[in-house]
This record gives sequence, C-alpha cells and structure tokens, in this order.
Amino acid sequence: MSGSALFVHHDKTMNYRFHDHHPFHPIRLQLTLDLLSDIGAIAPSQMIFSRPASEEELLRIHQPGYVEAVKALSQAMPDPEWIGRADQYGLMDEDTPYFAGMHEAASYVAGGTITAVETVMSGRATHALHLGGGLHHALSAKAAGFCVYNDAAVAIAYARQNYGARVLYVDTDVHHGDGVQWSFYSDPEVCTYSIHETGKYLFPGTGNVNERGEHQGYGACMNIPLQPYTEDDSWMECFEESIQRLTDYFKPDLIVSLHGCDAHALDPLSHMHCSMDIYNKMPALLHKLAHNYCEGRWVAVGGGGYDMWRVVPRAWSLLWLEMSHHPLKQALDLRDASLMSLPASWIERWQGQTQLPLPTEWLDDLSRWEGIPRRDEITTKNRENLAVALQDYPEV
Repeated sequence: MSGSALFVHHDKTMNYRFHDHHPFHPIRLQLTLDLLSDIGAIAPSQMIFSRPASEEELLRIHQPGYVEAVKALSQAMPDPEWIGRADQYGLMDEDTPYFAGMHEAASYVAGGTITAVETVMSGRATHALHLGGGLHHALSAKAAGFCVYNDAAVAIAYARQNYGARVLYVDTDVHHGDGVQWSFYSDPEVCTYSIHETGKYLFPGTGNVNERGEHQGYGACMNIPLQPYTEDDSWMECFEESIQRLTDYFKPDLIVSLHGCDAHALDPLSHMHCSMDIYNKMPALLHKLAHNYCEGRWVAVGGGGYDMWRVVPRAWSLLWLEMSHHPLKQALDLRDASLMSLPASWIERWQGQTQLPLPTEWLDDLSRWEGIPRRDEITTKNRENLAVALQDYPEV
C-alpha cells in the first residue's frame, strides 16, 4: 500500500500565535519540521506552499458578521467599539483572545487545508498533510477552543462545492470535533466521526453517542466518547471497529482526518492514559481505509496536543512517515531496535529550550508505565458506548 504524498506548509501559518505562554503554540510545528528534516524524511519535491483562504471560501462556513469582526480585531490597535464586542464572537476569553494579524494567519491556516484538499482531489497527489491545520472548534459565528476559522470545515465545503465529493471526516483529537460536526449535522454527503474523552469531564462538553445527525444527515455522524484514563488497547479497540464499520457504511470519496495528539498520558489538558502506540497505529488504519474505499484520497491535518516537547513532534512525524510510506515506519512497526532512537541532532538542538527531558526513542517504553487500577471498568464502559454508537450500522 502506497501512494504519493505531499506536505503542505506556509511560514505564515506560524503567525497563528495568541501569545508566548499560550498552550496552542506554533513551536509544535517547528519541532516537528526539524525532526522530519533531521531524519531526511521530507524532500523539497514533497513540499507544497499553500495560499490564504478567500473570503468567499470562509463564508461557506462562517457568517459575514463574524469574518468582519475577526478582521476588525486583527488590527494592531482595534477600534474600541470592536473590542467591546469581542466577547460576543468568542475572541475575548483566555482560550481564544484576539491578536494582531489574526485574520491573515487564520486565513493561511484555512487555505493550507484547502490546498491539501485541492492537491488530492485534482490528482496531483494521493495523500496530503497540512499539520498547521486542525482548528476544529471554531463555530459559524464564534471562536472557541483556540480556533478562529474552522479550516477543516472550510476545506470540506470546498471539496463539496468544487468536486461534489462525499467526505468522511475523522477526528482523533481528545476533544470532541464539535465545530465540524455542527457545520454538517444535516448534510448526508459529509459524515463526521469523532473519538474523544467524554464531554462529561472535558471541553467542549459535547460528542455524546446520541449526537447522530439530523434530518437528511441522520446517521452521518458518529461519536465515540471514552472514559477518562482510557489506555491504548481500549482506545484502539473502539477506534478500529467503529471507523471500519462507519467507512464501509458511508463509502466516501475522500477521507479528511484530524490528528490532535492530546490523548497521550503526558498531555496536560486531558485525562487519558494512551501512549505513542495509538499515534503509530491510527494513521496506518486510515491509510488502509483510504486505499480500500477512496482510491487512496486522504487529507490529514494537525490539531491539538499540548505536551509540545515530548509528544507532538513524535506523533505528527509518525503521521507523515505513514502517509509518505517512509521505510522508517515499517522498521518501527517491526520494533527494529537499531532504528528506534530519535536523532541526537534534534535532541541537542532543542533540549536547552525546555526543562523537560526530551524523549530519546520514537515509541514509549510501556514496561515503565504504571497500569490504571480501574482498567476493566473503563474498558467495559467504553465497550458499552461503542455498542450504542454502532447499533444502526451493519457489521463488515
């Protein structure tokens, strides 16, 4: 299984930055780019520069008044009248505060994901990765959860408008992909899937199993909410069965997947206990599904992930290694000890910038991890939710 893959990037996406101490920091992307560069995994011929989304493209998802507000609050010194209205648009809280240059930066994020979709749907490449994307919480008229423009939804709307594509959106971020879900909740041609920590304990508080779509879109929405402290085996059991069943039921023309890596045990903004293993296995399964159902058409974006030193660079690099069919990925799957180490050059370059000890290997050594005492109870509850989510979908 292979297929050509292109890596979509533009330096202006690095300007999507709220402030130096905000958890959604573009250094995550730079760490990943450096790691891939140090192992020689990205050739210049595999890079493609993106463009900003046009206002017309943004307005397929976002309301005109909201785009106007984002533009106004992007000025170096916004008009006090707009500052007084910022809270109305979700741009005043500590999660998603307005910042200078916000509209341009967010437009480049959205445009990057559109570029990835165009690259795949035009046949230029079979797969495309835009790690700068993944702003899945933005709503039609409100910013939320670090997200200003919903690049995934905007790009899916582009695929529908320009290619009539039937799109399966797969969200593996630990936070429910609410903004994308609500954008297409009644659309039978866009199926949204999200596996995440239950909203009982985690932002945004949505993503229940009974959120299944509405009107003509009923059944084109699946949520797999998992219990806090879920570990690798239960996560992958739920993911494998549900995504296989849903893909076979929906039969998409294109898979768009979002790869937040915040279900890792080290992530400070969730309560899960997964390891790097799920970030090695999930892309492989999506890769297989893309070839089995979509002639390989697969677009992937980044997303959350807030242990930016120890988790994000490894997880996102593993995604690219899978998409690009890099030989190191096969070696890691075989647990080839001679190739498990991260490059010393990358560790040396970045270790001085964090007090956390950087990892030395691609995958986690689970023999050193303590198990979760409630493992059986958590697994049982996750299976119960899985059964409810799958009750209307035939077995493959």
